[in-house]
Amino acid sequence: MTASIIADMPALGLLKAFGSLDALGQAAHFSVIIAALAYIGMMLLGGLLYGWLFQRAANDPWGGWLFGMAFGFVLWMLGPIPLLQWLPKQPILIGYPAVGLLLGELLWGLVLGIAFPFAHRALRVSLDGRLVAPMASTGPKAACDPHLMRRS
Repeated sequence: MTASIIADMPALGLLKAFGSLDALGQAAHFSVIIAALAYIGMMLLGGLLYGWLFQRAANDPWGGWLFGMAFGFVLWMLGPIPLLQWLPKQPILIGYPAVGLLLGELLWGLVLGIAFPFAHRALRVSLDGRLVAPMASTGPKAACDPHLMRRS
C-alpha cells in the first residue's frame, strides 16, 4: 500500500501533463481533483493486488522494476482499455490523453516495482511470524539467512 501511494505521485504528474485527468474529469463530469482521487483509489487497489499476488516474489530490488512495469501494463490492458475505450460508444481518451494513460500506468508500475522491495522490507515477517530485521541479500543467499529459519 505504501509503495502504491509512492508510485501514484509521479504517475499523477504524467497524467496531468498529458491531459488524461482533464479528459477523464470532463467525460465523467467531475473536477480534475475527483478524477485524481479516483485514480489514486484504483491504483491503491492495484498496489494491494500486486502485493497479494506476488508476495515475496516481488521483493527483488534488482528485477522489481521489470515486474512492476509488466504489472502496470497488464492493469492498463484489463482496466482502462475496456472501460474507457471499448465499452462506450465513442472512446473517452484519444490522442495525447490516451498515450498519457498508457505511460502513466507504465510509470506507476516502474515506481511500484522499485519502491515495493524497500517498503516491504520494513514489514517482512519470518516463517514463525516474528518481524525480521532488514535483509542483507535476496535470492539464493537469502536461503541461508538465519532470521528466516524455522525453530523446531
